[in-house]
Amino acid sequence: MKALRTSAAVLALTSGLLALSAQAEVVQQNASGDPLYTVEAPKGYAMVGDLVIARPLLIGATAIGAAAFIVSLPFTALGGNVGEAAQSLVVEPGREAFVRCLGCTSSGYKQD
Repeated sequence: MKALRTSAAVLALTSGLLALSAQAEVVQQNASGDPLYTVEAPKGYAMVGDLVIARPLLIGATAIGAAAFIVSLPFTALGGNVGEAAQSLVVEPGREAFVRCLGCTSSGYKQD
């Protein structure tokens, strides 16, 4: 009976400690110390993977999106959604390919 209580206590304590580490969030701040602007610090392997794999694919997606936009332009003009088509086919992949920092997961460029 004592072994069961000890095992239950150890299990409860371990689960509690594991849950605390899952709730912890590390937020780095920029030089101004303003918590509104967070800085993403990617690892070296993320930068290399981004440079070798993701950027060429995103540049290709931008070129293919531009070609698809030109082909679909008569239809989108008739439908009245030229801006939305340009945004989703050309601007978004281009922003991720050219504006996003190397290895970052978000572009950091927010236009209001």
